[in-house]
Amino acid sequence: MLKEALVKKLDYEELSNCMRCGFCQPACPTFRETGYEAASPRGRIALMKAVADGVMEPDKDFVDQMNLCLGCRACEPVCPAGVSYGQLIEQTREAIEDVQQHPWWIKAVRKLAFVHLFPEQKRLQQLGRLLRFYQRSGLQQAVRKLGLLFWLPRHLREMEAIMPEAAARSLADEWQAAVIPAVGERKYRVGMFSGCIMDVLFQETNKNTVRLLAEAGCEVVIVPGQVCCGALHAHSGERGIARKLARTNVAIFHAANVDMIISNAGGCGAMLKEYDHLLTDDAEVREQADWFAARVKDISEVLGEQMDAQTWQSLPQRITYQSSCHLRNGMKVSNEPVQLLKAIPGATYVPLFEGERCCGSAGIYNLLQPEMASGLLDEKMGHVAKTQADILVTSNPGCLLQMKAGIHRAGLDGRMEAVHLVDLLARVSPKE
Repeated sequence: MLKEALVKKLDYEELSNCMRCGFCQPACPTFRETGYEAASPRGRIALMKAVADGVMEPDKDFVDQMNLCLGCRACEPVCPAGVSYGQLIEQTREAIEDVQQHPWWIKAVRKLAFVHLFPEQKRLQQLGRLLRFYQRSGLQQAVRKLGLLFWLPRHLREMEAIMPEAAARSLADEWQAAVIPAVGERKYRVGMFSGCIMDVLFQETNKNTVRLLAEAGCEVVIVPGQVCCGALHAHSGERGIARKLARTNVAIFHAANVDMIISNAGGCGAMLKEYDHLLTDDAEVREQADWFAARVKDISEVLGEQMDAQTWQSLPQRITYQSSCHLRNGMKVSNEPVQLLKAIPGATYVPLFEGERCCGSAGIYNLLQPEMASGLLDEKMGHVAKTQADILVTSNPGCLLQMKAGIHRAGLDGRMEAVHLVDLLARVSPKE
């Protein structure tokens, strides 16, 4: 059954583009950790092709190797043949989910998360309010003091320890106007993609995003009705749901008539930028999907062009930067965040060794593959500690949580903080 599903889902022409050169191996975190050929992009593509060609049967080891992949796509920039590995791994996981028989409890959790929670922003907001009550009512402190979290695995205890304070209301509810005017002359009309997790756990970052965009001459539209980008669904084999979410976002942003669609999360931005590929077989929305994908920008691309760093306040601290994999490898944005950090008056920018290598977050990978994720994080924090930075900056919510957990895990609390790029820029940008 899985073989037939793979043949149906896989882009065989793309699969055949792999030249087996091996340039991808040094860039692949799981290959570097294990040394196994099957744990490299070249190895996984060979496995996919072998199953599609009927040379081998897709057994548990095959499925495990597909799930071990972080989906960081670090293999794509170094591939001389330009193989779209990210698309192939998503197609493979979709085929696996089409036929895989999960235990009942895994089915229930997947259905709860992918069907009833992430696509429904109101439910996420309700969950956020419950989390906020837990954090503010004293219940969190009581749970910690009583040691009631001891039964959780270490990686979940670490995540609970660094969880940001949840928002009580959505960004649209917080901001009275649906359109925030530009400060001074209007240069662009932009649609703000507020995200699902960003709108619940990182709403201050969203607010700072709106403010910085307005200061950069953008009229900001908080488009009502937007939904989750679908990245978690696509990476987890639920591409059908991802397409449904994409169609909703494409329609409402197209109707808003914006010049650009701005993301402040690398994982979301990469997904949004590839809606044209995700919806390529959907004749009804294909043209609008092309329009949408062509207008997706990371906020660093806009701020790098429009903001006047000469007006920024001095920040006499050491700063380093952990790149978001999907921002770098999916959106092809790598220099803009670094240039913004280097422009901060008084700051000393310290390059992070292998700062482009995955931190192990990868969406919900650190929850599903904690052993591999922890190994990657421990190595990352060794490099981070050597920078002696005061501030560790990143551009994606998952990376930010992983970096906060890494600082806590490495005993660097009080000596270093992890901050989203937008929030750091908001500190130095003078408020009205």
